Amino acid sequence: MSESLQISVHDLINKPGTMREKQVDVVIDESMANFAIGIPAGSTIEIDARFESVHEGILVTGDAFATASGECSRCLDPIDSAVEVEFQELFAYSGTSEDDFVVENESIDLDQVIRDAVVLSLPFQPVCSAGCKGLCVTCGAKLNEDPQHAHEAPVDPRWNALTNLKED
Repeated sequence: MSESLQISVHDLINKPGTMREKQVDVVIDESMANFAIGIPAGSTIEIDARFESVHEGILVTGDAFATASGECSRCLDPIDSAVEVEFQELFAYSGTSEDDFVVENESIDLDQVIRDAVVLSLPFQPVCSAGCKGLCVTCGAKLNEDPQHAHEAPVDPRWNALTNLKED
């Protein structure tokens, strides 16, 4: 993501009860997205975080704010959606498994924590509004623009022989 997510915690190491807060605005290098919506590369994510020293390591608690862009899963119109996500993670002084986040060289890297929190908070089926009517399944017309849109009911194929008699 960015070098600015490498946070020095030298002043907090092995000082349980010590805390500090930090706000960081980060321009992301690569997008954070699922298949329908995401935060594009070059966007800014605002991070407000609190760093607390505990016996096991550094506990990071915070919020991330950004704007996601995508398209409505019903009508396919472009949409922008505010992303506000909370995160909390312990960066241990020594990792007991390869999945643990650890304090390395007196700093912590928030990149994966922020990425996981943001991507998991994105909707799988974003909509432009709760009342979005979507597209007509027959012709693809936008039902929001023409709510009275309708088609003649299709003729049951079992009656095709009678339709042929009527045409003769």
